[in-house]
Amino acid sequence: MKKVKFRNAGRAMYAVLCVGLLAVGVASVAGYRAAVSSVTDGLITSSEDAALPEVDFSAVDAVLSDIKKAQDEAPDTSAPNSSAADGAAIMPEDPASPSGNVLGQPAEIPGNSPAETPDFSGAATVPENADEAIKDVTDELEALYYEQAVMMPVNGDIISDYSEGELVRTAGGVWRTHDGVDIAAEEGTNVRAMTSGTVTDVYKDPLWGCCVVIDHGNTLSGCYYGLSEDLPVTVGQRVNAGDSVGTVGNTADIESDADSHLHFALKYENRWIDPVSYIEPMK
Repeated sequence: MKKVKFRNAGRAMYAVLCVGLLAVGVASVAGYRAAVSSVTDGLITSSEDAALPEVDFSAVDAVLSDIKKAQDEAPDTSAPNSSAADGAAIMPEDPASPSGNVLGQPAEIPGNSPAETPDFSGAATVPENADEAIKDVTDELEALYYEQAVMMPVNGDIISDYSEGELVRTAGGVWRTHDGVDIAAEEGTNVRAMTSGTVTDVYKDPLWGCCVVIDHGNTLSGCYYGLSEDLPVTVGQRVNAGDSVGTVGNTADIESDADSHLHFALKYENRWIDPVSYIEPMK
């Protein structure tokens, strides 16, 4: 019997203990929720009640007002100022000019009155002797050309070529080198200087007849053979290209059996060269 009462008392105590623990747990949860709700409400209330700090915009307004005022008072530079009296445009004075001259106008030179200012009004006029000046320039250019030009002494076909040192048989049956070219031309045809130079020799040769030798410079000499007797040049005379040095004659006995022609030869560094090979590339 005592044993049974002991079992029932233990179960009752166990049940009471469980109910107590459950009550403590419920109370703890309720207290936690109440505490959290109170803190949250406090935070929200404090944030709603707090006022934002006021910003002073008066300084900004003052700056904007000054800028607007300056723009309104500034002059209009889109059009030039005009005078109400005559309507003429008035240029502002140059602040960098010590005399206050108007922009674009030349500064007045101290000590110079308007009467002393030089007059350039006639600088572009054509001189009265313009035609003479043009003629002088033309003559100078022509003279320069004939100092540098290179040409054949006469116009005609070459009837006998330069033999380049080889022996050739002449019409008279003589074998010899032909050290120049024979250019067909009628007797009396004017013979011109190949280019400018100085006459170094004028003589009459037993075989080649009347001869003129001209130093054309740069170790180049021109030999004009078989000319007529009346030679217009003398030793030491300066000639230009195209100047007459004589006329075609028939004084070269060695070539008297050929048709009328001029025998023309060139020496370069005292050696015979082909006149055609020298003159043709120069034209």
